[in-house]
Amino acid sequence: MLHPHVQGLLDLIEQRGIPPIHALSPEDARALYRDRRHITQPAPPEVAEVQELQASGPHGPIPLRLYRPLGATPGAILPVLVYFHGGGFVIGDLETHDTLCRELANGAGCAVVAVDYRLAPEHRFPCAVDDSLAATYWVARNATSLRIDAQRLAVGGDSAGANLAAVVSILARDAGDLPIAFQLLIYPCTDARCIAPSHQTNGQGYLLTNDTIDYFLDHYFAAADGKLTVTASPLLHPDLSNLPPALVLTAGFDPLRDEGLQYAQRLTQSGNRAAQVCFERQIHGFIVMGKVIDEANAAVALCAGELARNLRTSRALIR
Repeated sequence: MLHPHVQGLLDLIEQRGIPPIHALSPEDARALYRDRRHITQPAPPEVAEVQELQASGPHGPIPLRLYRPLGATPGAILPVLVYFHGGGFVIGDLETHDTLCRELANGAGCAVVAVDYRLAPEHRFPCAVDDSLAATYWVARNATSLRIDAQRLAVGGDSAGANLAAVVSILARDAGDLPIAFQLLIYPCTDARCIAPSHQTNGQGYLLTNDTIDYFLDHYFAAADGKLTVTASPLLHPDLSNLPPALVLTAGFDPLRDEGLQYAQRLTQSGNRAAQVCFERQIHGFIVMGKVIDEANAAVALCAGELARNLRTSRALIR
């Protein structure tokens, strides 16, 4: 059954006649997603430091935002999470995930660098991948000035951002010069074919619908065959060995639930350390809704705890 808080939220959306994302232009969808955070998200917690940065990338500058956790001394060298926001590659930005990044920084005792990668349809696949990889390299190469430990660098994200984190982990492994200690994958999209059973069972009625997924993917891919590339659908990669330890978090009423589970299974079968946790009563996107969904706060605490545990005990090796 749905969590009662989730049912209440869905009822409120229906009562207020809030339009679905796929009924809006990308510009209006971005504004709605940004504005509704005040309704569903907790107040942003205080952190020790917030710094606006800019990385260089193949398509131009990439805005970043660095958070240092509450209690961190100015000179402390901290482990770091490079975080990619969700939003179907079309919506979302540094503001929509500001609270979550602050919560993860404080909860894990690590620095967090949020990446404002380019969005579709103005910048189609693989621009988001290119920006995400370039930003992660930039963070690692500027570790000294950022006061972070590049040997304790994690990547993470939710939904589309989790897809980007998984792809960056694969590309970093293949390059052999970018050590990644952990990957935090929150309801990841791992197969753009959208053929997992949960796309049928959860495709309508739970906020993220099949129509909205099609809207996102149609904007993201210039051609349908792009969905079959391993940098779009990491589940299709033939070799998922030698990847960082992972936490894959899924939601029971999410169309993406089964492809997240399948990716976690592939990671484990390929010899990696991967844990998969499903919040059975939840919907896609719930982790940023802690103001109205209590269980979201438990999910954030779980993610922060796994981050802290892995960044404390893991020393990534350059392969």
